[in-house]
Amino acid sequence: MTIQQDDRYSIMSFFSGAGFLDLGFEHSGFPIGFVNEMHVPFMRVYQYSREKMNMDKPEYGYSCEDINTLLGLDGKVNGIVEKLREEGKIVGFIGGPPCPDFSVGGKNRGREGSNGKLSQTYVRLIVGNLPDFFLFENVKGLWRTARHREFYEELKQVLHDADYATTERLTNSLEFGAPQDRDRILLFGVRKKLLPSNAVDGNELQGFPWGRYITEDIDIIKNFTWPERDSFVADSVKDAPPEIADHRELTVQFWFDRNDVENHPNSKRYLIPRQGLARMKTVDEGDVSKKSYKRLHRWRYSPTVAYGNNEVHLHPYRERRLTVAEALALQSLPKEFVLPNDMTITDSFKTIGNGVPYLLAKGIASSIKDYLDEVVVKKKVTLP
Repeated sequence: MTIQQDDRYSIMSFFSGAGFLDLGFEHSGFPIGFVNEMHVPFMRVYQYSREKMNMDKPEYGYSCEDINTLLGLDGKVNGIVEKLREEGKIVGFIGGPPCPDFSVGGKNRGREGSNGKLSQTYVRLIVGNLPDFFLFENVKGLWRTARHREFYEELKQVLHDADYATTERLTNSLEFGAPQDRDRILLFGVRKKLLPSNAVDGNELQGFPWGRYITEDIDIIKNFTWPERDSFVADSVKDAPPEIADHRELTVQFWFDRNDVENHPNSKRYLIPRQGLARMKTVDEGDVSKKSYKRLHRWRYSPTVAYGNNEVHLHPYRERRLTVAEALALQSLPKEFVLPNDMTITDSFKTIGNGVPYLLAKGIASSIKDYLDEVVVKKKVTLP
């Protein structure tokens, strides 16, 4: 897969995981210049999937180092940023620090948790190297939970003190056509010195086109009367209800068909529970009311694709959990995206669940590209 890259830019990616966010940026025209992911199995997926899609390797390579070792003026990151600046590149940092410490369903330890501290580390990396722009992505709990929001605002202030203007949005992957209900807080910032004066109001970035690539109205989608529950019938075939015709592209079955999951290279890989198979068969199609044993409905979108402790959603009409191929489809990835089949099944589902839905990533990256092209390069503030 060959995508035309805009060589005026270079992206440095942190907490990259399997690279779903990066893929959205690459497919929006941003070259990925450097990749950092500490967990070796996830980095292997990153490299393997891009080899399968015939994508270029990052110019400055891959790093599996602890991000804390990259801090400081004598660090690897600073050296790369300086080289890119000498080449006249517009440099961007993108990253979503691990978020279970801010998740309502996670550890909820906040800033004191081992993962929570990584958000502060990422901000320190930004202000220590001063990329021209950055994207910070995290769970909505960091933005909506009062004690976590205080920490979030402190991080923003650090960025403002480093002369960044920022804009933020709580967004849902459904808005961009991904078939899952997944909220994320997105914080985008640009160095004020690169902006025309009318692009900034105090510390607020003006005119950023958050909605330009949104394809769905979230209020309409959430208030629509979707099919709720049907009796589970193994291997059943059911036509789409005619009333969902306008929203069919948000359904589980649409994406299973689109990605041809039955014939995907990862189609045979799924978790087989040691116990509970009998209970699994009693769960209705579309019953997602419990913490575990959620069975998807084929003609509805999925709950958040977040899999942990060997809990992976049940297939709508098979007597099993989802396959790796099916989970990738729910992350709206191109069907060409493949995980190595010798990767552990636990790591496979963990890296899928940790990733940013591809269509969300691509939509936001395209918005960023438009803004930078118009406001930073052409010095015009004409976007809505």
